[in-house]
Amino acid sequence: MSRIGRMPVVIPNGVNVTIDNDNVVTVEGKLGKLSQKVDKVINVEVKDGHVVLTRPNDLSDTKAKHGLYRMLVANMVHGVSEGFSKTLNINGVGYKVAKQGNKVVLNLGFSHPVEIVEEEGITLETPDATTLVVKGINKELVGQYAAKVRGLRPVEPYHAYGIKYSDEVVIKKVGKVSGKK
Repeated sequence: MSRIGRMPVVIPNGVNVTIDNDNVVTVEGKLGKLSQKVDKVINVEVKDGHVVLTRPNDLSDTKAKHGLYRMLVANMVHGVSEGFSKTLNINGVGYKVAKQGNKVVLNLGFSHPVEIVEEEGITLETPDATTLVVKGINKELVGQYAAKVRGLRPVEPYHAYGIKYSDEVVIKKVGKVSGKK
């Protein structure tokens, strides 16, 4: 992690980074505002359009925190400038998704439709009847919400029915074979 921690975070145009006395880093951009408290062991500075994080020693715990907080700050900068998204694909006979206002209705083969509501900081989009896009500025919230939706109907390995990430690879299992010889 120490190599990651040493890399400075580039601040793009339109993004403002401030650090207060309690080591709280606040990042503001066109999409919103995020803040993160950084451990006192790690020193955070804004220099020449970059956020630089330094550590006082090479202890294992300090090295891990160095890389962690550098990535958290980098994710905040990316989130307020460009945002994050996760795409979910829905596959199955009769499985579909439709947006109604601020909620999404999923037909997943249950006896009833499943409704999910957009939470604060999360935007849901349905480009077509079998695709759901989860968007937001906080990478952690986007990933957690997408995992929650995926958990409604995980992919089963025989027919690949269910909800999966667009970049997820599902290895299908072979079904039963008759006893002919």
